[in-house]
Amino acid sequence: MSAPSSASSADRYALIGAGPSGLAGARNLSRLGIPFDGFEAHTQVGGLWNIDNPRSTVYRSAHLISSKTTTQFAEFPMPSGTPDYPGHRELREYFEAYAQRFDLHRHFRFGTSVVRVEPDGDEWVVVTDTDGTRTTARYRGVIIANGTLSEPNMPSFSGAFTGDLLHTSRYRDPRIFDGKRVLIVGAGNSGCDIAVDAVHHARSVDISVRRGYHFVPKYVLGRPADTVGGRLPLPPWLKQRIDTRLLKLFTGDPVRFGFPVPDHRMYESHPIVNSLILHHAGHGDVTVRADVERFNGNLVHFADGYAGDYDLVMCATGYRLHYPFIDREHLDWTGRAPSLYLNIASRRHPNLFVLGMVEASGIGWQGRHEQAELVAKVIRARDESSTAATEFATRVAGPAPDLSGGYRYLDLDRMSYYVNRDAYRRAVTEHITRLDAPHAARPAATAPTPKDAHAHR
Repeated sequence: MSAPSSASSADRYALIGAGPSGLAGARNLSRLGIPFDGFEAHTQVGGLWNIDNPRSTVYRSAHLISSKTTTQFAEFPMPSGTPDYPGHRELREYFEAYAQRFDLHRHFRFGTSVVRVEPDGDEWVVVTDTDGTRTTARYRGVIIANGTLSEPNMPSFSGAFTGDLLHTSRYRDPRIFDGKRVLIVGAGNSGCDIAVDAVHHARSVDISVRRGYHFVPKYVLGRPADTVGGRLPLPPWLKQRIDTRLLKLFTGDPVRFGFPVPDHRMYESHPIVNSLILHHAGHGDVTVRADVERFNGNLVHFADGYAGDYDLVMCATGYRLHYPFIDREHLDWTGRAPSLYLNIASRRHPNLFVLGMVEASGIGWQGRHEQAELVAKVIRARDESSTAATEFATRVAGPAPDLSGGYRYLDLDRMSYYVNRDAYRRAVTEHITRLDAPHAARPAATAPTPKDAHAHR
């Protein structure tokens, strides 16, 4: 490793990524006057929503599955006239406008990828690469915000397929399906979107599913579904029961269209926000198949004994968390995902944070903004040696809070960092409130009495 290129960076943070979470991080760090250097491998902001980004995994028909009002940054609403469910073109423009509005470009070194991050005492050594030239510098801390949807989770299959075998990360244009017998493996949101694309081009479209799903329409009574109801808090069991019955009124029973009976209740896994797949299944444009058992040339054998010939198999099997520049031990990686306090703060390294490693129905970019606000205010509190900083450190070292909101989520890789939106945002904003409190910057003169200690738990 080469010598540090600049000693002056040792009082700064390194922020990795200029997608939605990275921009939220830059906004909050700059707002509180915390020095940092941002690094973005692409030449522009926007992350995966910039389809020209080589690491982007969006396709030309990609749109939000949550509406603009529940997804946008609260302080920067999308422009008037933006569709309810904007596509990648509108979102690319939105993030560019966001970065310009808050003067964030100047904080980033574009075309610069982070190669290596490792601790050295109380500092961090960060190695970056710009057009083949590597630079090493020391930083006070590191904030990782490079996203969660860039590393394909490609399954292994028995046998060999002699047609085209692709992951959705490589999908861009539906013309790839022209005249072909297509099998989509996986019925998540991307799989259903792509199956709907394919019916207009392919000779035939089948979709292989391992389990049943709950399908949510994008519109209910003419309004985006995620803006209807939800004003009255309900116990999870009651909300599940009511919403399941309502959904069947709007979308019908997916089992009628060939999908398996779900092995979980509503909200215990991420729902499929796509009723068009049911429309096409009902019209015979898409046929639901069982789980893939094995390949044999162009022949695909399924778990229920059926076998069919295909020209193209598209794996809509999701993505893996991928932080290749840092050893897993520094993130306390346990099993499927890092073990971080509130999915944000390292328990091992006080100056190591992750933004965006959270998934929840309806959490939007405002939820990521609140993550970034918490990180910035923790850093400020530490600089001020406040009691709130000490309290936060105590919480980080303690037991993990329950972020499930009372729901029993499926034990799946893609659910390993899933939380309940309301429970999560309450926990994050509670910390923000404590860090903002007038007493937060004043160290306690004396130890609290037992009564006072109890009051601050």
